[in-house]
Amino acid sequence: MDDIAVEVEGVDYTYSQSQKVHALRNVSFKVNTSEFVSFIGPSGCGKSTLLHLISGLLNPSKGVIHVNGKKSSSGLGRVAFMPQRDTLFPWRTVEKNAVLGAEILGIPRQEALQKASSLFDLFGLSGFEKAWPSELSGGMRQRLALLRTFIIPRDTILLDEPFGSLDALTRHEMQQWLQQIWDQDRRTIILVTHDVDEAILLSDTIYVLSERPGSIVQRVEINLERPRKKKVINSTEFTKIKSEIFQILSSGI
Repeated sequence: MDDIAVEVEGVDYTYSQSQKVHALRNVSFKVNTSEFVSFIGPSGCGKSTLLHLISGLLNPSKGVIHVNGKKSSSGLGRVAFMPQRDTLFPWRTVEKNAVLGAEILGIPRQEALQKASSLFDLFGLSGFEKAWPSELSGGMRQRLALLRTFIIPRDTILLDEPFGSLDALTRHEMQQWLQQIWDQDRRTIILVTHDVDEAILLSDTIYVLSERPGSIVQRVEINLERPRKKKVINSTEFTKIKSEIFQILSSGI
C-alpha cells in the first residue's frame, strides 16, 4: 500500500434530494504515489463528485475509498483540494489568501507565511504579496489558488477544472507552468478536466467516464516523454491518443 496514494473500490454515489440522482456507479481505480491522473467525461457524469468523495466531503453510498491506506470518510484534511472557483477572499491580501488553507488545518500563520514566501517567485507572484485579489489577472488568481493548495502539507492534491475559466492562451501557459511545478514537487495529483488536450499534456494516466451515472469505461496510459512542450500537441502520437479518447467520448457511452 505504500506506493498507492488513493484506492477507490466499487464506489457508488446517489444524491438524495427532492429527486434522487445516481451520480456514480461501481467506480474502481488506484492512483500511485507521485502519479498525475486525470478524469475526463461528459458534463454531469460525476467527475467533481468523485473528488468530493476522495476528499471526504461526501461519503460513498456504496464502496470504500482509501487515502494513504485510510478510509477517506474517516476524516477531512487528508488531501489538498482546489475547487473549480478560486474562492479567494477579497478582503485578504495575496499572502493572507495564500496561507488560509494551512491556517484552517491548524498550521501557525508565521510558519505558513514562511512557506508561502519561499514559493511566491516559483508561482509567479513575487512582488504581489500585499496586493488584493481584485488587482490580479485571471492567471495570477489561479496561481494564487494553486499556491494556497500546494502550501497545505498533504501528499495528494485534487484539482477540479483549475483552468476552465481562463482564455485559451492563458490556459496553455498555466498548463506548461503546472508541469514545471509538479516536476519539482512530485506529489500525487488527481485532475478533473473537460479539456482532452490538457489531460493528455499533463497526465500519466487518464480515466474516461461514461455519462451519468459515471463509471470508468477506459483507462488510457500516456507515455509521452517529459517534459512535454506545447509543440507535442502536433505530434502523431499525441493526435492518436486524442483521437482514441474522442472516439470513446463520442460513442454514446
